[in-house]
Amino acid sequence: MNEVIIDDLDRRILTALQDDASQTNHQLAERVHASAPTCLRRVKRLVDAGVIARQVVLLTPEKLGPTLTAVVEITLDQQGDERQVEFEALVAGESAVLQCYRVSPGPDFVLMVQVVDMPAYHALAHRLFATHKNVRNVRSYFSIYRSKFETRVAV
Repeated sequence: MNEVIIDDLDRRILTALQDDASQTNHQLAERVHASAPTCLRRVKRLVDAGVIARQVVLLTPEKLGPTLTAVVEITLDQQGDERQVEFEALVAGESAVLQCYRVSPGPDFVLMVQVVDMPAYHALAHRLFATHKNVRNVRSYFSIYRSKFETRVAV
């Protein structure tokens, strides 16, 4: 894997894009004090190198209807790499699973899950955990209030 060299201008571009990825290239260039062609070239290089994975819109779930957020710890019965990859593939296909982390020590995985309500969570838990032979333990925590949500990565 080739390491990407990130300089001060790249950092300014990445910070500005994390604030607002919808700004035009000209607005971005003005904000980071660079020319528009330079900005365009730099952003393309950062995309091609995989530093910028994708540009998305962040929604406010509560504005779209009821939501239930759960932090779920999963412990597998067999923790071999093949078994972990198998579990990751299972949860990757589930749209309610927003994030999946392999962790250590403690459980094998921590998932961030968002569903409409408790019956939807029960259905998800049954689909993903109860019927999966390699899941040994599931521990769920339900959010009662979100005081911070950030997607920014320090550059």
